[in-house]
Amino acid sequence: MKFTAAQIAGILEGEVDGDGDIEVSKLAKIEEGVEGSLTFLANPKYKPYIYTTQASITIVDKDFVAENPVETTLIRVENAYKAFSKLLEYYNQVKMNKTGIEQPVFISESASYGENFYFGAFCYLGDNVKLGDNVKIYPNVYIGDNVTIADNVTVFAGAKIYSETVIGKDCMIHSGTIIGADGFGFSPNEKGEYIKVPQTGNVIIESNVDIGAGTTIDRATLGSTLIKRGVKLDNQIQIAHNVEIGENTVIAAQTGIAGSTKIGENCMIGGQVGIAGHLIIGNNVKVQAQSGIGRNVKEGETLQGSPALNYGDYNKSYVHFKNLPKIMDRFNAMEKSINHK
Repeated sequence: MKFTAAQIAGILEGEVDGDGDIEVSKLAKIEEGVEGSLTFLANPKYKPYIYTTQASITIVDKDFVAENPVETTLIRVENAYKAFSKLLEYYNQVKMNKTGIEQPVFISESASYGENFYFGAFCYLGDNVKLGDNVKIYPNVYIGDNVTIADNVTVFAGAKIYSETVIGKDCMIHSGTIIGADGFGFSPNEKGEYIKVPQTGNVIIESNVDIGAGTTIDRATLGSTLIKRGVKLDNQIQIAHNVEIGENTVIAAQTGIAGSTKIGENCMIGGQVGIAGHLIIGNNVKVQAQSGIGRNVKEGETLQGSPALNYGDYNKSYVHFKNLPKIMDRFNAMEKSINHK
């Protein structure tokens, strides 16, 4: 896709300073700009690059004053950083605005879908699937029976959505995600053998949820595993059966959450955190990376460590832990001194 400086200025409500007809077809960092690329200058630290960049177009603040000659065409806007972000969003919308049905696909006769849809090659839509408007299903996606997906949802290549899953509007589900697989439910018999407990529930994902690549969300044993509005999940997260995650909570990669735990609203959970099952974690909780949570957590707590401690207590304890060899040397010296008396 190619855009002229004049077209970009129109999208951003900016002013062209230079050649309005010059075209760009890619984006670049200002220090790595080449002919045919678009970049921006927002951080003063990068100002020297404005005089050497080979980028064809550079977005700058309206009040930018060049101290030396510049070769790049400038687009002057109120805020270069926000304008560039807006342009990225626009670019993604244009790039992802695919429509129609590629071949081959399988669509059950009982499936239904709205307007402006896209079904990539080799995708599968099972019985009684219901899709809203502007739904984009990329190649090799499996959507099981009785799945409901609302408007403006994108499911990227290779994702698997098991039966009875419900997905709200404006969600984005990345490649390799698996939603609705059986929860890890087994019960030992008198011989010590583990017998599978049927997982008869489903997964409900509310609106405006992002799910990263390779993340798995298990169906409930009974009832629903629930991901509430505005939740953002990173790549390679495991969410077990009957977990509930509150609105606008964000969770970083490789975190694992065991069954039936309830996490509140507006929580921030770092990478590689392990959370035990059947816990209640309050609203506005922050958990530092690689922590292990084995107890209920009150609203507003910040935790670190394994098992996790209050963040302040952890830092104080860590000072002593670092000095433990010196402390033990002093302790052993004192013990020898006492023994010699």
